[in-house]
Amino acid sequence: MKKILIVIPAHNEEETIYEVVTRSLRYGDVSVTDDGSRDRTPDILKRIDQECKKRKHKNSLNIITHSTATHIPKAIQDGLFWGNEKKYNFIITMDAGLSHNPDELPNFIAHDKSIDLLIGSRKKTQKVPIFRKIISRLGAVAVNYALSPSYINLRGPGIKDCTSGYRRYSSKAAELIARSELKSKSFDFHMEALAICIRCGMKAEEIPITYIFSSSSFTMKVLMQAIKFGIHLIATKRIMVN
Repeated sequence: MKKILIVIPAHNEEETIYEVVTRSLRYGDVSVTDDGSRDRTPDILKRIDQECKKRKHKNSLNIITHSTATHIPKAIQDGLFWGNEKKYNFIITMDAGLSHNPDELPNFIAHDKSIDLLIGSRKKTQKVPIFRKIISRLGAVAVNYALSPSYINLRGPGIKDCTSGYRRYSSKAAELIARSELKSKSFDFHMEALAICIRCGMKAEEIPITYIFSSSSFTMKVLMQAIKFGIHLIATKRIMVN
């Protein structure tokens, strides 16, 4: 069986971190990046680690601690770097707030192993407001155009959900992203990671996932960062086409 690591960035997730980690441990090793949490998240992670060791759980928990919040790009990048150093074949990233269902991990694990980037496309959603759906669709249009091989090609790689964070990276893709100098600041990391893989000729596909909306981390600032990064991707298209 291929070695699987599940990377979870977490910042002040005391309400959900125990459930998401313990459920994920059923399917593979887990690495949580505690990104400057100021609530009980660090204590809960230590408790889970102690429970794993006491029960001699078949899968293990790794904890990466950031003294201050570095936000999603650095939190995930550090997890990818650690997983790559430990020679995991595939690394799956997911949300700490249970927006993603850990029981869908087997779908990622079983999928075609030749795919470098497998994206969980949010087909079945709960509580997602219309404006978020519109934003995601417009973002997909912009990113696909930015990653298309010509100025007249609008479809590009044809990825329908460019900002989903529930993903599986091959070791090759994980190493590439872990060692890249990132420009993204927040959730735009998912756009940047996709762009890095596509522009390096890697294969990307989507599988359907269930998504439960949470507005806790979606702000106007986050939206503006995503728009700014989308413009950056389109601007750099000129370099890729020429």
